[in-house]
Amino acid sequence: MTGPSKRQDTHGQDSPGRSSNRPLAALLAWLLPGLGHMYLGQRFRGRMILLGTLFLVTFGVLIGGVDVVDMQRDRLWFIAQAGTGPIAFLLDLLNQALLKTASPGTQAQFTSLGNLNSTGTLYIALAGLMNVVVIIDALAGPERAHDTPGRRSTDR
Repeated sequence: MTGPSKRQDTHGQDSPGRSSNRPLAALLAWLLPGLGHMYLGQRFRGRMILLGTLFLVTFGVLIGGVDVVDMQRDRLWFIAQAGTGPIAFLLDLLNQALLKTASPGTQAQFTSLGNLNSTGTLYIALAGLMNVVVIIDALAGPERAHDTPGRRSTDR
């Protein structure tokens, strides 16, 4: 068996102290998906996480409307959606402040029904669950060097 690989040596020199502050990285990953990995020096991975999460949230809202995030009416779905962090709480606040306080006619116009509501709810719940996995990776994932697109690991 040989000594540590060049990649591990470089990682230790490039980012001292970053891997020891993994709880902060996990908190940042919850505050804004991908931010925890960017903090750990994995900028490409962090951007891909951010884009993937925002894609799911954006299209969930576009498909089902802001009504798809509802802490009061759909509590179990909201638990999964809360994995996206403040994004889900902001959408719920918009739902409660704008839609739920409107007249019944306005609510009927802007509330999605049936499959559209279910699909939008599912998109945002998937974004939240995906980000929970990302948070766990930021907290306790393997040590990785600063990543760049297309680079493969030579460690076996």
